[in-house]
Amino acid sequence: MTNERQDLYRRRFAESSRKKRAAMWQVLCRVSLQRYIAPTDTVLDLGAGLCEFINHIRCGPKIAVDGNPTVREHAAPGVRVVLGEIPGVLAQIPDTSVQAVFCSNFFEHLRDKAELMEVLRHVRRMLVPGGRLIVVQPNIRYAYREYWDFFDHHVPLSHKSLAEALGILDFTIEVSRPRFLPYTTKSRLPQSAWLVRLYLAARPLQWLMGKQMLIVAGKQGS
Repeated sequence: MTNERQDLYRRRFAESSRKKRAAMWQVLCRVSLQRYIAPTDTVLDLGAGLCEFINHIRCGPKIAVDGNPTVREHAAPGVRVVLGEIPGVLAQIPDTSVQAVFCSNFFEHLRDKAELMEVLRHVRRMLVPGGRLIVVQPNIRYAYREYWDFFDHHVPLSHKSLAEALGILDFTIEVSRPRFLPYTTKSRLPQSAWLVRLYLAARPLQWLMGKQMLIVAGKQGS
């Protein structure tokens, strides 16, 4: 990862907001995401960044993959860090070796849709039969105004276009929630843990405020 990109992310995720984000992710994992992951699953966090998901999810072996060397600073003890540019570094992960792959706010940073398909092929290769890809992702259908405010956004996706891409690779969509979370943690998402729990329990609030989707896709066959 270039120094310019490291500086960009350092400015974007100020130290003062990280504790609030970590508390939010702890609730997200416990209330919404844990149901898709068994306590013994091997889980890979793709584009792990600050490791907010992989540090809080309850599972078996944990793998954090990212191109930013600072991922080592954020990974909790016991998390295996795989450092390198995606998708190339994914070749280090053996076939059918993980039960779940998670990514949040990652696909939009890829260079183009061809690179997205390359990443998805790696994901399918890494997953065991019946394994899951879990995606939290800005939905261009609802975030079209704000989406391009970030300099490093390249690939716009809606819940339908992402489902179509996954279908090409014989994934089955198990869950599709077009409106799941607000666009960023700097938006109207409540910051205290109890308010986050309230938001996640109130589907009408999600339909009103949500601009990020939740997609859960299962790998079929071998």
